[in-house]
Amino acid sequence: MKPWKNALLSLTVTAGLLASAVPAFAAQPVPSYEQTSVKVNGKTLDYAYGEALVQKGTTMVPVRLTTQALGVKLKDNKNGTVRIVVNGKTVTVKDKGTLIGGVPFVSLRSLAEAAGYDIRWDRKTNTVLLVSQATGEAARGFLWEVKKDKTTVYLVGSMHIADKSFYPLRSEFEKAFAEADYLGVEIDVSKAAGEEQQKMVLDLGTYQDGSTLKDHISADTYKQLGKLLKDNGLQPNAFDKFKPWVVETTVSSLKSSEAGYDAAAGIDLYFIQQAVERKMPVLELESYKSQLNMFNGLSDKLQEKNLKTAIENFDTIADSTDEMATMWKSGDEKQLLAMTTGIAEDPEYYKALLADRNIGMAEKIDGYLNSGKAEEYFIVVGAAHFLGPDGVIKLLEDKGYTVTRK
Repeated sequence: MKPWKNALLSLTVTAGLLASAVPAFAAQPVPSYEQTSVKVNGKTLDYAYGEALVQKGTTMVPVRLTTQALGVKLKDNKNGTVRIVVNGKTVTVKDKGTLIGGVPFVSLRSLAEAAGYDIRWDRKTNTVLLVSQATGEAARGFLWEVKKDKTTVYLVGSMHIADKSFYPLRSEFEKAFAEADYLGVEIDVSKAAGEEQQKMVLDLGTYQDGSTLKDHISADTYKQLGKLLKDNGLQPNAFDKFKPWVVETTVSSLKSSEAGYDAAAGIDLYFIQQAVERKMPVLELESYKSQLNMFNGLSDKLQEKNLKTAIENFDTIADSTDEMATMWKSGDEKQLLAMTTGIAEDPEYYKALLADRNIGMAEKIDGYLNSGKAEEYFIVVGAAHFLGPDGVIKLLEDKGYTVTRK
């Protein structure tokens, strides 16, 4: 499996049970480096002490030099508590600093966020990229256009969990949405906390025969899960009544939420909320039940494999979600295709998660294009559904449509 996590395919489900389902299927952990480079708005920082240091996955940088590079004033640094002045206001950096070789260092992420910068990571060059929220360009994202006669369909590749750094979106997104007559989504995630949806998760995601999770996975996997839950303030048996696919997606969401990514900020929900305000019709390309059945239909072997991988990669989930975010913001089709190709290495998972569903989505979109009316549709589904030989774009091209990247 390529070193891509499947965070883009997260399924937002019942609030209070699963914040979001973020499959972290079989991927190598993000590599740790003793040193890494840092760029601020495209300019490489030249540290007198060498490059930034990476300790246990956390990039540490010298406090004084980095605050200067970020264009903010260091107010004080007492007992590791760093305070900076941003736009005339004193802001306390979330994480405490430490001395390395007698020099005060602090987490780059916490310092950059306090100073008002978005954080991205260039995996190929091992470089942390800091982009000022005030001067950074809008995210590229994934947007395509398909036309037939008077009908236009815009295709948006979504990331189901996001944070504030994704916004504002590029003007092309907003313009296309403003002109649209319909919004199409996988499912209307604003209804995820409904009583019917909660019952569906409990019916499909829990054991109904008196058995528990311990009876369906290996003793080793169960032991690993118990330790992970205990280390994160939960009872080792907290999820005993749930099936592996529910536990796996919940475990993954714990770490991505900790990193600041939330379904409430996802691209899908962003447009759904606007559609509700505009009283714009929202079309569902799938159903809540079909998505839950898809996860529930995975073989026991694959469910345990996914759970075990989520446990073993728990400490890198936040980093891999950062990678997904960087890919989305840069609109990198090569990286998106690499992720899709990686998923295809497991035939069962690929067929269930992408190939079968893509056929249904393409059929729905084909139906919209053949409405014969002067209407515009704005379709938002997970970005990984679009590329590759079984992707929605290829399926539409096979039907004779021209799909144009915008």
